[in-house]
Amino acid sequence: MPQATRDGVSIYYEYERRDGEGMAPVVFVQGLGFGRWMWRWQREAVADRYDVIAPDNRGTGRSDVGLPPLVPRLPGMLRGLVLLKLAGYSMSGLAADLEAVLDDAGIYNAHIVGASMGGMIAQRYAVEYTRAKSLTLCCTSHGGPDAAPVPEETQEHMFETPDGATERGIIRHRMRPAFTERFTNRNPHLMDQIIEWRLEQDADEPAREAQAAAVQSFDVSERLGRVRVPTLILHGTDDRVVPVENARLLEEKLPNSQLELIEGGSHLFFIENDDLVNEYLLEFLDEQE
Repeated sequence: MPQATRDGVSIYYEYERRDGEGMAPVVFVQGLGFGRWMWRWQREAVADRYDVIAPDNRGTGRSDVGLPPLVPRLPGMLRGLVLLKLAGYSMSGLAADLEAVLDDAGIYNAHIVGASMGGMIAQRYAVEYTRAKSLTLCCTSHGGPDAAPVPEETQEHMFETPDGATERGIIRHRMRPAFTERFTNRNPHLMDQIIEWRLEQDADEPAREAQAAAVQSFDVSERLGRVRVPTLILHGTDDRVVPVENARLLEEKLPNSQLELIEGGSHLFFIENDDLVNEYLLEFLDEQE
């Protein structure tokens, strides 16, 4: 069970090795609160050709939370304020966690694939560290005042707790903006399975709020010009969480990037449109090798 340690916090990761040598591994970085389950479709697609590394972000899955002991015990509103202003995670810290994982695994070149908050971690990582051979940025933003914000209605939906809802009901309610209604209606059994995966692997509420604090303060908009590694930008045109305008902004800022839009794609388009996404991803990765 491989684990890296940074600042006394243990960061768990999975390292799947295939037979053969010479190809840089693919590192999958999760979104806000999400467990390793979110990349299962892409991990399966690349596993025959590439080694795969899948860390649990700080506070998620088997990684330590790393918050001051009293913070998780605070009442909800007070805890959220403390995390936002004082004790939350930073994107720089989450990128440093990723560096610790790759160092622990002995990896010096890697293809970094990140979605949403994971895409922000990937950007910050590429700005500050040298192991990224390529980037794949899904449904993400460079942050800062020029970025298209998460719609207020979506923010409220993703963090509210409906009266009388069960734990499964809360998860189902909060993730609705991330999928298209058509997909959720057509795949009830998969949605039930995703809820079970989320219960097992996702961050708890304090860690999710700490990650949200890192997202709110994130801004690499003026630093992306120094990122020269090949970058694939993927985004759904109907993303209700991170508006698609952010993909075009990323393409403008990143000097060695290509943009592929998934027509009608949701925030979690890499689940809904996994065959198409896997095709784009494998073609891009193979070009870098």
